[in-house]
Amino acid sequence: MSRGIKERKERREANRDKRPYAIARYIRIPNSKVKFVLDLIRGKSYEDAVDLLKNLNKSASPVVLKVLNSAAANAENNLAMAKDNLYVAECYATNAPQMKRMMPRARGRADRILKRSCHITIRLGELKVGQKVNKTAEKNTVKKAEAAKPAATKTATKAVTAKTVAKTTPATKAEKPVAEKPNAVKPLGTKAVATAKTTTAAKKPAASAPKKTTAAKKEAK
Repeated sequence: MSRGIKERKERREANRDKRPYAIARYIRIPNSKVKFVLDLIRGKSYEDAVDLLKNLNKSASPVVLKVLNSAAANAENNLAMAKDNLYVAECYATNAPQMKRMMPRARGRADRILKRSCHITIRLGELKVGQKVNKTAEKNTVKKAEAAKPAATKTATKAVTAKTVAKTTPATKAEKPVAEKPNAVKPLGTKAVATAKTTTAAKKPAASAPKKTTAAKKEAK
């Protein structure tokens, strides 16, 4: 039964996540309400997250702030990390046991009340040299830089595109390729009409001799 326990323990310790974290268990707030707050601080630096939670008007913000400060204290005291270099790497809330209560209703019936709770986990990371915290901030700076471009560059690019379009499109009919010229359309049924004429001419009998008149018959007699 005890075979390989030491090896498994060493393997588990080597693969363990060594980033500082803090967990608050059995918090009497539904995790759906806590997730709104956690989504706001995810990826932000420690100082920005603290400022945001202090000014946020949500029921879960004081609890999340307490967990965040606990994780920062663990990083500072246990791993000798500076709070200025910390950021929120992971934060999530999971379901905890829920209490079931009953609400009496009419005609002897009862409705169920679920008093939910959750576990809140926040894991911090340390910024490296040259690493930025928010990717959204980079996108906003790029958009602002594009909007601040002078109008002269925009007009120049428009002129260049107009020149290229003028070069590519032919000005006269002679410059146009042969493939663009429409093919001469033959009238339909010409061959059929010719063949019909020839067949009718062949079917007609040969011209008979002129008939003799009555005066000529009398003269002959």
